[in-house]
Amino acid sequence: MTTTSTTSTQSGGARVAVQRFGTFLSGMIMPNIPALIAWGFITALFIPEGPFPLMGLGFLVEEGGFGSIIGPMIHYLLPLLIANTGGRMVYGQRGGVVGTIATMGAIVAAENHMFIGAMILGPLAAYLMKKLDGLWENKIKAGFEMLVNMFSAGILGFLLAIVGFFTIGPAVTWLTARIGEAVQFLVDTGLLPLTSIIIEPAKVLFLNNAINHGVLTPIGLEQADETGKSILFLLEANPGPGLGILLAFSVFGVGMAKGSAPGAIIVHFLGGIHEIYFPYVLMKPMLILAVVAGGATGVATNLIFGSGLRSPAAPGSIIAILLQTASDSFVGVILSVILATIVTFLIASVILKASRKRDLEAENAGDLSAAIAKTQANKGKESSVLGGLAGAPAAASGDPQTARLVSNIVFACDAGMGSSAMGASVLRNKLKKAGVEGVTVTNQAIANLTGEADLVITHKDLTDRAKQQSPNSQHVSVDNFMNSPKYDEVVGQVQNQKETTK
Repeated sequence: MTTTSTTSTQSGGARVAVQRFGTFLSGMIMPNIPALIAWGFITALFIPEGPFPLMGLGFLVEEGGFGSIIGPMIHYLLPLLIANTGGRMVYGQRGGVVGTIATMGAIVAAENHMFIGAMILGPLAAYLMKKLDGLWENKIKAGFEMLVNMFSAGILGFLLAIVGFFTIGPAVTWLTARIGEAVQFLVDTGLLPLTSIIIEPAKVLFLNNAINHGVLTPIGLEQADETGKSILFLLEANPGPGLGILLAFSVFGVGMAKGSAPGAIIVHFLGGIHEIYFPYVLMKPMLILAVVAGGATGVATNLIFGSGLRSPAAPGSIIAILLQTASDSFVGVILSVILATIVTFLIASVILKASRKRDLEAENAGDLSAAIAKTQANKGKESSVLGGLAGAPAAASGDPQTARLVSNIVFACDAGMGSSAMGASVLRNKLKKAGVEGVTVTNQAIANLTGEADLVITHKDLTDRAKQQSPNSQHVSVDNFMNSPKYDEVVGQVQNQKETTK
């Protein structure tokens, strides 16, 4: 079990708290992204302005035809899915059911769509159900457990539906209107690109999913239902800034950063895993200026062309973005990606060239790992990784007798689907090539860690959260999921452990 100093815990406390809250918000949206994508495709195909009337299939979009599904999906299905997911996150299936009932009351009272209301009522109702169950836990007479459980959930759901109808629904309607006015003000005044000053730095601190799915998606869905598209879906998802950073490192980077950047481009631009470029920005904080300028350029381009997406693009791959682009927005969207890439590349290139001599000296001195992550990511046998695996400080890590056998390795990231899946694949391949058997390597969200993993691998900015979620596991921090020297250390240590147990 690894330990964390008090100073480290305190310094990362605020960041961890913000990440956890942001993850909770995005956690209600991300599992339901397939439903949002399906709604986007149905909307594009079955609205009166869609392709079917031109093909002589107008009956499909007439009232009573399949196109009639569009309204009920966004008004009822999508908010209720979000509410159920939020409830389950707090109190399992029971919380999901009560949260869904409560949200239905708010939906009926609302003049617009209850995405924000669902994100409030789903978890809140589940929390109240959990507290209510705790009041009579182990106090119910034998034989009456099911009766009490069923009626308590039903009565609480009924009461919360009334609360949702008379309070939450009207309040969220008012709040959504004010937020919409604020967004429209930014659009009308041309100030929307300034949001990149907040969005781009927050992304590289692993708040990308929280911003995109926890904040922008609910508001963007309101706009998409009214106008058929929303620019908000592109504020965070535009792959241009990340592509510009990786191109700059491919040309002007040094050492491992330069060598890994071309492969990262494919993962980022085509795979849509934006987390892959975050370590490159964290390597040189000055690069924040490049991604902010690139992001603002992309937003300004979409603003000028009035372009947007029909529904969220997830993951943020150029393929997903083009599939969700509104029919009148292809020029603007494509230009926004190209111009954001160019602006980011040019500024990042200047920054990298200015420090290139110093970086080359550091690389020659063998200090690149420290330069990249500003952490103790040193290569070789004496490292915190081996020390962590051995359950002792690094200096004592060479003693295999103290090492705990590792048979279950989990890669964890914010959502558990992007960068962690890529890292798990890389390590599995390394273990296979090394002939190591009997070790499972999986990936999952940090919030879903159960403490059963022998070893948890996370990006260094997420390790504090992982330790809190799974305190009895051994933890390894990496700087780059795609190509970390610590993978070889893990493989080597597992091999040594296997040999000592023969």
